[in-house]
Amino acid sequence: MIGAAIVAAAAAGAAYYKTRGTPPTAVAAVAAETANPHVPIQAELQSILASYRKIIVLLADEKSMSEPDRKAAAQVGQVLFHENVERFGKVRQLLAKLQEAPASQRDAAYDALLTYIESDSGLYDADRLAFREVLVEMQRLAAANQTLPGIKLHKRVSEDLAALEDIERQYDKELQGIFARFDQRAIVPKRERWDAYVEHLKKLFSRDQIMKDYGVIVPYPVKHGSDDAAPEDFGRSLPPKTVLLTFDDGPHATYTDEVAAILKQYGVPAVFFQVGKNLGQVDAKGKEALGKNAAASRRLLEGGHVLANHSYSHALLSKEKGDQLYGEIAQADQLLKAVDTRRSSLFRFPYGARNAEGMAVLNKLGLRSVMWNIDSLDWADPVPTSIASRVLDLVEKEKRGIILFHDIHERTVKTLPLVLDKLVAEGYSFATWDGSEFTITKAGKPAPDKVAVSTGYADSYAVVIGINDYQKWPKLHYAVQDAKAVRDTLVNRFGFDNSRVFTLTNGEATRNNILALFHDKLANAKLKKDDRIFVFFAGHGATRQLSSGRSLGYIVPVDSDPDQVSVDAIPMSELQNVAESVNSKHLLFVMDACYSGLGLTRAGGTSAFLRDNARRIGRQMLTAGGADQMVADGGPNGHSVFTWTLLQALGGKADLNSDGMITATELAAYVAPAVASVSQQTPAFGSLPGSEGGEFVFQLPAEAEFLSEGSAQLSPEAIALNSKLDTGRRQQADGNSVVVKNLQGEEQKLAAPKPVDASSRQLAQRANDRGLQLYKEKQYAQAEAAFTEALKYRPDFGLAANNLGFVYYKQGKYAEAARWFENTTKIDASRAIAYLNLGDALQRQGDLERGRKAYTSFLELAPNHSSAGYAREQLAKLGTGRPQ
Repeated sequence: MIGAAIVAAAAAGAAYYKTRGTPPTAVAAVAAETANPHVPIQAELQSILASYRKIIVLLADEKSMSEPDRKAAAQVGQVLFHENVERFGKVRQLLAKLQEAPASQRDAAYDALLTYIESDSGLYDADRLAFREVLVEMQRLAAANQTLPGIKLHKRVSEDLAALEDIERQYDKELQGIFARFDQRAIVPKRERWDAYVEHLKKLFSRDQIMKDYGVIVPYPVKHGSDDAAPEDFGRSLPPKTVLLTFDDGPHATYTDEVAAILKQYGVPAVFFQVGKNLGQVDAKGKEALGKNAAASRRLLEGGHVLANHSYSHALLSKEKGDQLYGEIAQADQLLKAVDTRRSSLFRFPYGARNAEGMAVLNKLGLRSVMWNIDSLDWADPVPTSIASRVLDLVEKEKRGIILFHDIHERTVKTLPLVLDKLVAEGYSFATWDGSEFTITKAGKPAPDKVAVSTGYADSYAVVIGINDYQKWPKLHYAVQDAKAVRDTLVNRFGFDNSRVFTLTNGEATRNNILALFHDKLANAKLKKDDRIFVFFAGHGATRQLSSGRSLGYIVPVDSDPDQVSVDAIPMSELQNVAESVNSKHLLFVMDACYSGLGLTRAGGTSAFLRDNARRIGRQMLTAGGADQMVADGGPNGHSVFTWTLLQALGGKADLNSDGMITATELAAYVAPAVASVSQQTPAFGSLPGSEGGEFVFQLPAEAEFLSEGSAQLSPEAIALNSKLDTGRRQQADGNSVVVKNLQGEEQKLAAPKPVDASSRQLAQRANDRGLQLYKEKQYAQAEAAFTEALKYRPDFGLAANNLGFVYYKQGKYAEAARWFENTTKIDASRAIAYLNLGDALQRQGDLERGRKAYTSFLELAPNHSSAGYAREQLAKLGTGRPQ
């Protein structure tokens, strides 16, 4: 099988769906084409699906196939894929033509097409992934139609695309044997098995027949040293731990620039093998004319990348000869020279299919054939994590080589950071072409401090303990509530799997249970080297003097005796042993208890640590205070001051360099001075002995809340404390660095890493996220500035536009609010909540007629929304005749 990888990637499941419409037969389709414009489009969709399924059948048993058979199957699969690229182009043309049809006919056609995609009884979840690009095009066209049917269509298509994202996530879970149902949408993903789907496809198609239909393409052996043979590279001659990134089939109007932006972040070069017809045309007189995509190619050159030849039309050159074969190669080279004479002499045969005559043409034109030995199969596999896993496995096997990607898919854009994170972390070098030979560079060399790296973790585990009802120690009031809040934050905000968050509270938290959790539960979890572990303890702490004069800290289980601390409490040295024994990349202890006596080393991060963090072991600890200090439990919502501050930090306040990530050092640099400024505690932080300078990292999720009257804000008590915490932290900070103590009482300076390069989209999201934090604290002027900044980075950011409007609304600036809510509906016509907000703002202005229309649009889009009753009440007040 293409591993459980591609087949499951294409097959997040396999249950049948309720019938909402049966596709017409071929005869009926021809007869109905004029009256039913969806018929030819649906026929193309069915052809797309058939080729998509054949690709899965071709590669389903990849691991059991011989190398020649695997290569031949992949080549035929690529032919099928490129036929689908052509079909997608035809579908786009038909959809554009559909826009010119009468409204009733157009709307009916869209309904029929979406009904087929969403709920045809012959489709599996895996099948629906084949229609992603079609849905994206429908969404784009619907966004330009501001009528109510157009708005509804945009909403429906958006929900379908979101459902496809769920199907992708289900695939990831399925590989781990985890199944779950999804929220109801137009497409209703089911619990399904990929093997059942594949067996179903094998009944429909035979690999042998598919190969026979398309011809088994086996590359001709190259006679090296022959006069008519050009040199050829597969990547196996590169030095160890060196790869060459290559991207085929562009330039693409969108994805080529996105790929280049990612490569820039990592400081990695690449070779782009481009199809001539995507650059422009060569007329009958031999005159070239470049198209608009040529600008993307020039940007690649300016970014330090290499342009290379991938034929004029992506034809199967092993079947071509004479002038046709020569023209495919020469015309593409002519267009590349027109883009820039610095184009390289590199050439890649489409599908890797070449013949002796083709190699002779390369020799005549002074071109050099470049193949590959690591195929991402991104053209066949629709799920990014599966693609990344395949590439990394092959790199591990080959140890060097040329990686084949395509810059014409969204999934490649999603895959690339996952692959580069790992390769950079493991010290791989990256090759490029200097005009005469392949030369080697190190990732990030041009800008080592500006490489944007994700957290790179495999699985995330947590141990969460909270004890209020001690048997013999004074009872506490905050610890269990703190533990529950931390658990909820890990699961709901940072995506920790609920089954991997081990929790003990009150009577469960005995000494034996705590130790068993660390030594047995974590051991049985079969931790991997790329996993992380977060440990939170809220309860009593104690410190005892040793005969050597040193102090030793303890955490106190529920059944501990104050007179027997050294016997039935748990010494911090035991947790240090746990830290040294578990097989995980990073481990962070956060202890809401006060004690002293564990020797910590100073944190060892550098300004470029994100680049190296993935390969460094990290063992760190943050404590609430030192020996003989009392933990303050007067925080809002029943929390201790320390845990409340920790939760605010994880909410985004600890992202001190605004890179979308919170490291353990940043966490301590926010929490320690903030807590010390409002209590008698001096939180401490450091790295455990044996740590290699690695940092535990939280990657902040992008906030997606559209502010409305239902949006929560903090209580006056919480706002007052947050103000004190922020002020205290700023007063003790010197720029982005602060001085905190380790558990031995020594001072150390903690500095946040430098900001990394980010796209305008990322910067806009971060500004919006800051605005939401400020809104919750009722800092409306600052929130207004943050949302304004987000819109400067990204003028089409509907989320920020709505949120800016709502900040104006909260300040009583209803005219300004209405304008921004209207802007939101233009940017994202299916965003129902913006119409509700618009209705409220217009009503406050006294513009009752437009207010009615806004409330009506909201109810049309979201009749079952939790605020639908409120909207109907407002319509009734405005004197509408709409039924209640």
